[in-house]
Amino acid sequence: MSDPIFWLGLSILLVAVSLTAVLVTLIPAVQALTRAARSVEKLADTLSREFPPTLEAIRLTGHEISELTDDVSDGVQSAGEVVKQVDRSIGSAKKQAQNVQVTTRSVVTGIKAAWKTLTRKPPISGRGRGGDRLSASQRSAISLRDSGLDDRYSGSNRESPRLRSGEGSGLAEDAEDFDEVSKDS
Repeated sequence: MSDPIFWLGLSILLVAVSLTAVLVTLIPAVQALTRAARSVEKLADTLSREFPPTLEAIRLTGHEISELTDDVSDGVQSAGEVVKQVDRSIGSAKKQAQNVQVTTRSVVTGIKAAWKTLTRKPPISGRGRGGDRLSASQRSAISLRDSGLDDRYSGSNRESPRLRSGEGSGLAEDAEDFDEVSKDS
């Protein structure tokens, strides 16, 4: 058994058995690799067919979202303008209401003054006849004048101090004061 040919034959036999065992185990591995390659090929084919339309759909969706965002932004801006217009309209309506109120007060005051003037008894001619023919406001004005307070109408434009200080109401009493001042002038 020390023959080298025997050992060489045995070595070749062992190498052949080992190669056979490797080939036997390699066949299922190669089949699995083949199946994996086919699966990768199918996946690549599917991706090449499905991926571009999906990407296009995503791009279009992004574009539509951008347009919707612009529309919402425009709508918000338009709503802001409407709110400003409504605010301006309300301010204008308030001013008009105040003007109407002032005008109404002026008209009512004018009507009251006219009514008092129309319903006042006409003065009897002759100033020196007596104080009993004068109205109460005329008597008080004369008594003030007699008491030394007739300088209350001093000033460059000879207007009542009440009117200068903003106390005048524009009512009939002020009209009577004006009548007296104009009589004295």
